[in-house]
Amino acid sequence: MSRLDHALVLTAGLGTRLSPLTLVRAKPAVPVAGTPIVRRIARWLASHGVTDLVLNLHHLPHTITGVVGDGSDLGVRVRYSWEQHGVLGTAGGPRHALPLLGADPFFLINGDTLTDVDLDAVAAAHLASDALVTLVVVPNREPGRYGGIIVSEGRVRGFVARGEAAQQSFHFVGVQVVHADVFAGLPDNVSSNSIGDVYDRLLERRPGSVRAFACDAAFWDVGTPGDYWATSAALSGGLDAIPCGRDVHIAASARVTGSIVWDGVQIGDCSDIDRCIVTDGVHVPPGSSFKRASLVRTADGSVTSFPFPEETEP
Repeated sequence: MSRLDHALVLTAGLGTRLSPLTLVRAKPAVPVAGTPIVRRIARWLASHGVTDLVLNLHHLPHTITGVVGDGSDLGVRVRYSWEQHGVLGTAGGPRHALPLLGADPFFLINGDTLTDVDLDAVAAAHLASDALVTLVVVPNREPGRYGGIIVSEGRVRGFVARGEAAQQSFHFVGVQVVHADVFAGLPDNVSSNSIGDVYDRLLERRPGSVRAFACDAAFWDVGTPGDYWATSAALSGGLDAIPCGRDVHIAASARVTGSIVWDGVQIGDCSDIDRCIVTDGVHVPPGSSFKRASLVRTADGSVTSFPFPEETEP
């Protein structure tokens, strides 16, 4: 078990690239292969003895608290740090949560991506070093898509934008160990980010204080509808094997193929739903036909269809 048992899970973001799904749920609450992302993260943390969690909240907070609660059914204790007036960012969020977290050092986990990295090994490596921050990284195999981290002899030397500069770099997988001092000097309730801001200044002030834990862990992104399809399929054994959500009724005469169905959905007689994402509470009228689209319930109970971008290939 990990020698660190506290974690802050960043769940306050807007998830704009995953819209329109994030019009319905905060991104960490979106179900992947039938289970909300944040519940998968909490279970994974608990399996490594990380049982005291703080989640920060801003966008659609009820969708996160509704699927996590106090964490007791997941084997963890969960408390919430509320960012009321705006998202405080990947550094401002931790700064605001420090009094509630009350631990040093602690895991800092992105709440909208998934990985299977060995947290015990990460904690041991960090505690054996003099680092203030340890970032978990894997080889950056998509430098045209992801910015990179330059690493030499285990030390982070800098951060580069996606593109040619990210060739031969490493990719951060959303897991780190940090000391409270890194954020404690920041003003509270002021938005700021870690990479591109606080960590860059830390590297200048204290070279070697940011280290990398390089590994070959799996990483699943849910950033775009295309990523969501791929991750859902990977974690369920194919799109046809993805379980439906709770309280779903599909008429016997309806045809639903290769689709992801959330909670409270009703699909009427003789409807044809092909490669769609059907979000919470959607009632598909009898005889309807939808293909390659996200379906969202409007305020009056009707259905709005958002066609997938051309590059999305479920």
